[in-house]
Amino acid sequence: MSLLGDVCVVTGACGFLGKNLVQLLLEEEKLAEIRLLDKTVQPELVRDLEDKRGETTLSVFEGDIRNADLLRRACQGASIIFHTASLIDVTGRVDESELHGVNVKGTQMLLETCIQENVCSIIYTSSIEVAGPNPHGDPIVNGNEETPYSTSLKSPYSRTKKEAEELCRRAQGEALRNGGRLATCTLRPMYIFGAGCRFTLGQMRDGIRNGDVLRRMSPREALVNPVFVGNVAFAHLQAARALRDPRRRALVGGNFYYVADDTPPVSYSDFNHVVLAPLGFDIQERPTLPFPVLYLLCFLMEMLQMMLRPFVRFTPPLNRQLLTMLNTPFSFSYQKAKRDLGYTPRYGWEEARKITTDWLALMLAKERAHMKAK
Repeated sequence: MSLLGDVCVVTGACGFLGKNLVQLLLEEEKLAEIRLLDKTVQPELVRDLEDKRGETTLSVFEGDIRNADLLRRACQGASIIFHTASLIDVTGRVDESELHGVNVKGTQMLLETCIQENVCSIIYTSSIEVAGPNPHGDPIVNGNEETPYSTSLKSPYSRTKKEAEELCRRAQGEALRNGGRLATCTLRPMYIFGAGCRFTLGQMRDGIRNGDVLRRMSPREALVNPVFVGNVAFAHLQAARALRDPRRRALVGGNFYYVADDTPPVSYSDFNHVVLAPLGFDIQERPTLPFPVLYLLCFLMEMLQMMLRPFVRFTPPLNRQLLTMLNTPFSFSYQKAKRDLGYTPRYGWEEARKITTDWLALMLAKERAHMKAK
């Protein structure tokens, strides 16, 4: 089902996924208008999109997701919301109150605005981290939406994303002011990679400081299945099309879907090596310290962080939650998204890897030039 003539809002439009989604919408659909909502909207992004927009109007709504007036203006007359805006924090750098404010309160206010402004569909971008892994590091291999798993979310980021998911689920079928009903759909992507991924870029920079050798933080057997950003964007488009289709709206509404692709299962550390090896990077054969020792060090650093908090801001580079995630086999299938949403990956692994490595090559050249200029 086409989105022809629709008005859509993309929250987090300037983020890693948001930019790719906006570009895909311009390429694939003849929308009446795309509204770019973000805390800061870079003028260069809008200029880059101008050549691709055709007859689609691009409108900028700049400000905080918790600004009720901003949300009202952005949602007025819109039919679809892609809610990708989120604070991402895996190290404890961001205050939990701020994470809750943006990820939970912001989502709640957006859902309330959808009801007031008669927006009929919202697609929420969640995270694989709402599924786990649990503190015991229990593995999941090729799991699905029905896979039983006992989890206790320790990370504030994971908890806030899960709370936002629940808000979207409960909002399914809420009555709109015009007599219609709101439909919601939640997508849980795996670790997202591609051109513009700041996490991969961070690993490259750490590798440069380590003599072009990547530090191994996860063993080879801790297999996960990263997903290319272009495929995640396409899954969002397919979800919107499904909610637009009266025959599939009831099936998809209120559900969540894992989003993966055909990237070969690999550990997080080995994935970084795969995309950086063509640029001359090596990787450590094994982690510097055994997992139990690293876990104890993480615990001690977290205790130190807690004791210092009243006096100084200290963020450990690694915590127990992140360490467990890096060391747990945790992979999922996209077959339910394929069945219900009609999603199949647009980009194969080789193409996705080349796009990512080519971008990293450009970033590496800039890093080298900057270091030489110092």
